[in-house]
Amino acid sequence: MVQALAKEIELRSKSTSNSPLPTPHNEVIETIYFGGGTPSILEISDLKFLIDEVYRNYKVVSTPEITVEANPDDLSYDTICQLANSPVNRLSIGIQSFFEDDLKLMNRAHNVEESKKCLEIATQYFDNISIDLIYGIPNMSNEKWLQNIETALSFNVPHISSYALTVEPKTALHSFIQKGIIPQPDDEVAQTHFQILVDKLSENDFIHYELSNFGKENYFSKNNSSYWLGKKYIGIGPSAHSYDGKNRGWNVSNNSLYIKSIQENKLPIEIETLTKTDRYNEYIMTGLRTIWGVSLDRIEEEFGKTYLDYLNQQAAKFIEDHLLFVDENILRTTKNGKFLCDGIASDLFLLNLE
Repeated sequence: MVQALAKEIELRSKSTSNSPLPTPHNEVIETIYFGGGTPSILEISDLKFLIDEVYRNYKVVSTPEITVEANPDDLSYDTICQLANSPVNRLSIGIQSFFEDDLKLMNRAHNVEESKKCLEIATQYFDNISIDLIYGIPNMSNEKWLQNIETALSFNVPHISSYALTVEPKTALHSFIQKGIIPQPDDEVAQTHFQILVDKLSENDFIHYELSNFGKENYFSKNNSSYWLGKKYIGIGPSAHSYDGKNRGWNVSNNSLYIKSIQENKLPIEIETLTKTDRYNEYIMTGLRTIWGVSLDRIEEEFGKTYLDYLNQQAAKFIEDHLLFVDENILRTTKNGKFLCDGIASDLFLLNLE
C-alpha cells in the first residue's frame, strides 16, 4: 500500500491537461495531511518516505503544515518522540471524551488514562496540537460536558475540533439505541452543549473560525481551511477526494483494486465536473460555516446577478429572524444561527438553474 501511495503521488505529478483531474508537478504544496483512517499505524519511516515523495514530485512551501491524525492508544512516548524528530509538525488526536463511559459507548479502543498520558507527552514535543471532542452524547449532562472542555483546556492545546454525536448504522451505538438500552441523541441537548462550548472556548481566547473548529490565533488548521476557502487539493490513496477548482475526483475505495490500478500505471479515479450551480452551492455551504462568510461581491462577480438576487431573496427571512446578517457585503451567521448553519445553507441552495 505504501508503495502504491508513492506511485500515485508520482503519477499525479505527471498528469497533463488531457488526463483526469490534472495536478502537474508545478503545483505548490502548502500542507500535507495524513488522515482519513488510522495513519498512525504506519511506521515513522513510511511517513517520512511518503513526505519525501511529495517533495520529490512537487514544489513545497518553505514551512508546510504537516499533520498526522492519531488515536491516543497509538501515541506512545517513543512514537511521539519519533514523530517530533520527523518533518511532521502538527498532531490531530482523537480524544473524543475524558470519561470512560462515553468512550465505551462510542466503542473507542483507548481509555482516559491513555488520553491524558499521550497529551502530557505530546505537549512537551509539539506546539501545534488539535484534539477532537464529541458532544450531544446520550445521558451527558451540561456539567459533564463542561468538565470535558475544562480538562481539554488544562493541557493548553491551541486547537479543538468538536462535533455532535452521529449514530451510524450497524454500529454498537446504533444497536444500543434500537434495543432501548440508551436514548436517541437529542438535538436540543446538542445545541445547548454547542453553546456551552462556544462560550467557554471564547473565554479562553479561542477563535470560532469554522462551525466545528476553534483555534488560538495563528493555529487555525491550514489544511482544513483550504477546503472551506475553495483551494485546490490532491487526495492520495483509496477513497481519497481531490479538487482542482472545477472538477472533483474520488479514488476507488477497494484497497486491492486501488493497488492493482496503480501498478498498471492507471489513476483509479472517477471525475465529476461541477456546474456553476454546484460551485455556488458549495461556496454557500462552506462559507456560512466559517468566519469568512459568503462574499456578496464574489457571488455577483463569479456567478452573476441572477444568483445574487436569488441569494438575497432566500436570505431575507433568516436575516429577519436574526440568524444571518450582512456586514461589509459579507453574509454571515449570527451566534444563534451558527448551530443551524447547515440547514440555513440548504435553504439558500439553488437546485435547478442549470
